Amino acid sequence: MTRRALVAVLGGSAALLLVVVGCVGAVIRAVSHDPGDTPECRESVRAEEAKVRTNRWDPPGELPGLGDYLEIHWQLRASGDPCSRAPGPVDWAYQGVVRLRPADARTLAQRYDFAPYAPAVPAAHSGSPADAWPALAPFLPAAPRWLHSRAYDEAAPATRWRTAFLDVEHRTLFFTLQDH
Repeated sequence: MTRRALVAVLGGSAALLLVVVGCVGAVIRAVSHDPGDTPECRESVRAEEAKVRTNRWDPPGELPGLGDYLEIHWQLRASGDPCSRAPGPVDWAYQGVVRLRPADARTLAQRYDFAPYAPAVPAAHSGSPADAWPALAPFLPAAPRWLHSRAYDEAAPATRWRTAFLDVEHRTLFFTLQDH
């Protein structure tokens, strides 16, 4: 190979290497999620997570068998970083406390074979009332008798991972849903 050809090959290789390094650097900067990058987004997410919502759960099929319940209080939390510029979905976790009508609480307990919950024996998933988020804790009964049902947790539709605890006496259902 002549000297001129060798210089041309080395020069072309160096230029290509600089382009590749520049592209990699640009991608790293684009997907980095330094908190200073999007302060408005981060503040918006914090505000949404702090909000205790009282609108009816939609779609209602995600919490089957609740009937025409009296009230609901629920929150959401991001399981990932919704402010990241990286592509891909963000999963969300939800917790809520539902106040049921007496007949609906009894029917729910019977239909899904709710049984006494023993905290020493963990449920299929975490998310027991002991794990309630602070803003929802005031809506839980003071002296609950929690029941748990694996059949309810696994009931269709299975669009989200679900764990629920029922106190028939206080007509209260505590739930945790997780995108999956």
